Amino acid sequence: MALTDTYTLSNGTKIPIVGFGTWQTPDGDVAYQSVLTAIKDGYRHIDTAEGYGNEASVGRAIHDSGVRREDLFVTTKLDNSAHGYEETKQALGESLSKLGLEYVDLFLIHWPNPLAYRDNWEEKNAETWKAMEEAYEAGQVKAIGVSNFRPKHIDALLKTAKIAPMVNQIFLNPSDLQPGVVAYNNDHDILTEAYSPFGTGKIFQIEDLKGIAAKYNKSVPQLVLRWHLQHGFLPLPKSVHADYIKANTDIFDFEIDAADMKTIDGFRGAFGLAKDPDKVSF
Repeated sequence: MALTDTYTLSNGTKIPIVGFGTWQTPDGDVAYQSVLTAIKDGYRHIDTAEGYGNEASVGRAIHDSGVRREDLFVTTKLDNSAHGYEETKQALGESLSKLGLEYVDLFLIHWPNPLAYRDNWEEKNAETWKAMEEAYEAGQVKAIGVSNFRPKHIDALLKTAKIAPMVNQIFLNPSDLQPGVVAYNNDHDILTEAYSPFGTGKIFQIEDLKGIAAKYNKSVPQLVLRWHLQHGFLPLPKSVHADYIKANTDIFDFEIDAADMKTIDGFRGAFGLAKDPDKVSF
């Protein structure tokens, strides 16, 4: 197993098993340098979003990396303010322009039920998905999916969808395994991605993780990334520090035993659970 190993999505698209996350990475030199460093250290999967506000810097780093476009997997996500058929087409065009790319490998609906569409979220998601299906068929995106969706949101989408979602990117870490969502994803051939594999840094609140990590001569982040992979998840670790970006790639020379996996699985609620997408205030 290595950083460039892939999962296969339901449409046959290959996606590297670890991605580099850019949530909360500020636009400008910080985003540019962190993505450039990640690609230099072997990451071939970069995850951004319209809502992160850093697509232009991410795109510039991709361009300046010297790595062939076809050797990189790039994800972006639809902003909460742009649900609807025409809105989605326009938003995707703007993302491609900011990224400086002719296509993205994966395009996701970022949240299923944003505040602006709470009265008609199902209708708006159906319109959005139609635009995404057309973009997929036109080659502007190589795969389409969702983020922060619960089973009921996907079920609603599938009423009118011609193409089923290929990915569901969710808040996922030892504090919240979201077992119901993961089981649903598995049953519907939807890959589960973890956009907050470290719980935005809160994994360090779980003291017992330090002892387990020491047993394998690894850091807590390395242990937790390995835990994600052994569950079949796709983690998206984020860092703006060169040493940590590099360290997060050193996760392929050990295996967590079954007892330790069970222990880590038992930390539910240690530092909070995923937000309810029907109640978010954005």
